[in-house]
Formats: sequence, C-alpha cells, structure tokens
Amino acid sequence: MTDADLDASDPRTLPGFFDALADGELLGGVCADCGQVLLPPRPACYACGSRAVDVEPQSREGRVFSHTAVHTPPPAFAAEAPYTVAVVELADGGRLLGRVTADHADVAIGDPVELTVREPTAAEREVALDYEADWPIHVFEPR
Repeated sequence: MTDADLDASDPRTLPGFFDALADGELLGGVCADCGQVLLPPRPACYACGSRAVDVEPQSREGRVFSHTAVHTPPPAFAAEAPYTVAVVELADGGRLLGRVTADHADVAIGDPVELTVREPTAAEREVALDYEADWPIHVFEPR
C-alpha cells in the first residue's frame, strides 16, 4: 500500500487504529526494515524513517515502563484525580500510554498489566473532538 492509498480506515491512522480496537484487535505497526513496533501504528517508522510498515496484532499483556499520578487534570476529569497514567511496554515490544486502574502508590515499574477496552464516559465524550467521540478508551488493569 502506498501513502496515496492511506485513508482513515487504514489501521496506520488513528481512526483506523481505534476502529480495530473497538472490534477487539490491538494492532501495531512493525517496521519491515528495523523491526521497531509502533503503537499506535503510523505510516512511517519513527526509528529509521522507513515507509515499509506492516500491521500486526499485538499482545495486550505488558509491564509498566514508567508511570505518574495526574493531580491536576483537565477540568472535565477533576473529580477523578488523582489517577495513574503509565507507559506500558507490551510483550511484543511496543510501548503504549494509558491509564492504569490502580492507585499510583500501588503501581511500580515492572508490574504486569493487561490492556482492556471500554466505552467512553459522558465526560470523555464531551471533551473529545467530534471524530473521537466514539473511539474506545483503553486502560491497563494490574494482573
């Protein structure tokens, strides 16, 4: 597929990535030249610049790579603060940012987690851009 063929249904775009996630598939881009895993997928590798990016299913299991507590969120999420956000390194090598359903004090680097998907809340839909309003929300559950 060439870049000219790229449209919003392609999983190498954010709409395509979230459509696949809504269908229960976690897809990542894998660079055919250097092997870098891209989450979410994109049309070009950010490690080497190659346009030879394949789309492959990815593991939902991983380990916390880094994490922080959000104490001052956007106003729509003020009632949920503090909450935990982490960069998770998935078993297939890609890293994905997302919320963790645990208190920050209970999360440590290296903790095993699993990605789950849920429908957006009313508050999440309110702050989303029009085209994002129906995108599923991914969260990490401690295992």
